[in-house]
Amino acid sequence: GQLVESGGGWVQPGGSLRLSCEASGVMFSISAMGWYRQAPGNERELIAQITTDGITLYADSVEGRFTASRDNAKNMLYLQMDDLKPKDPAVYYCKACYGQVWGQGTQGTVSS
Repeated sequence: GQLVESGGGWVQPGGSLRLSCEASGVMFSISAMGWYRQAPGNERELIAQITTDGITLYADSVEGRFTASRDNAKNMLYLQMDDLKPKDPAVYYCKACYGQVWGQGTQGTVSS
């Protein structure tokens, strides 16, 4: 199975990015999914989880600013990131809990 993230880039503080994660060869519709991020020098951290039927759970650091969603028909996972802050720059990864499959990551940068 494979996960491919896209949508990273550079924004100013307060801006938004929308990340996408396309699944192939993964039992996407029966897998809970997660979004993680890893900043330089830091451990990879779980920031959002979404169940197969769309129930979400967020880390305190992104609660109220980030929104995870999924389209099971398209095998797509999304992360809408709003009100981005200087503490948010990182490589963002998606992960399929079923099969423990990771994407390659996409960089999100926030600076003025």
